[in-house]
Amino acid sequence: MARSPIRNKRKKKSRRFNDSAKFRGMRIKMEEIDYKNVSLLQRLTSAQGKLFSRKRTGLSAPAQRRMTLALKRARFIGLMPYVS
Repeated sequence: MARSPIRNKRKKKSRRFNDSAKFRGMRIKMEEIDYKNVSLLQRLTSAQGKLFSRKRTGLSAPAQRRMTLALKRARFIGLMPYVS
C-alpha cells in the first residue's frame, strides 16, 4: 500500500528566540562605562560571571573593550566576583 502524501507533510517548528535573554537595542554611552557602575556590569554578565558577547549586548567594539577592562578592574578591587 502506498502512503498518502498528506501524512508525510509535517509542520516545521519555527525557532523562537528568548527576548529576555537578549540585550539588543541597549544604548550605553562610552562615558557610562566605569568599573564603579556595578549594576551595569551585572546586567552585562551571566550568572557565572562571564561577560556577554557583543552580539548579545549590542555594544560596539570599543565599548565592549572598555566594558571588559571595567569588569577586570571591578573584579580586582572586589566589587564583582570572579565566579558566582
